[in-house]
Amino acid sequence: MNLFAITIDARECALRYRHGRLEQVLPAGRHRRVRGSRYVRIDLRDALLALSPQEVMTSDAVPVKVTATVRWSVGDPVAFVEQSTDPLGTVYLAAQVALRDALAGASVEALSVRGAALPVEQITGATAAVAARVGVEVSEVVVKDVILPAEVRHAAAELVTARHRGAAQLETARAETAALRSLANGAKLLDAHPALAQLRMVQSVPVGTQLVLRVGAPDPTTQSVQ
Repeated sequence: MNLFAITIDARECALRYRHGRLEQVLPAGRHRRVRGSRYVRIDLRDALLALSPQEVMTSDAVPVKVTATVRWSVGDPVAFVEQSTDPLGTVYLAAQVALRDALAGASVEALSVRGAALPVEQITGATAAVAARVGVEVSEVVVKDVILPAEVRHAAAELVTARHRGAAQLETARAETAALRSLANGAKLLDAHPALAQLRMVQSVPVGTQLVLRVGAPDPTTQSVQ
């Protein structure tokens, strides 16, 4: 170990303090160690901050729980060290408030729709504005899940089931109507053309059945089948 040099790894920086005052921000690389100085290393890589489920009251007074994750990195190393004793706690609180403010105007019906568009840009912007004060750069706030109360989930499932059941019944009614219309048209055609009625009767006779036709019968109904 070289006591006269300090090596800052890639994606890191270091703050050099001497006599309680900041002297220099050291980038990645090898630097001469100054006697009597204190070095604070800062990791500049992206990191994730998971928020515990937040209870949000919707516009129709139904409480829902929302889970989210903040993707962040250190944007200003000096502010990150000097502005707050708990910079990540500040970001956590800002994300909580942003979630509640953004989702409080939504109705539970809108949130119950899978894939409903959530105001992610609004949430990220509000969180980033507060995080910048403590040297944190917020890249994105990802809303992972919106957890509805059990009663609302059951009601939504019943509504979807009823819609599908109604669509199936409507399709069945349409098919029955089409079949009846076809039969009515066929009956009209047979009434207009008696010869077609005779031909249809012959076609409907099972194979192997003996068919007896009375030649010269005045009415096709006088024919008999044995």
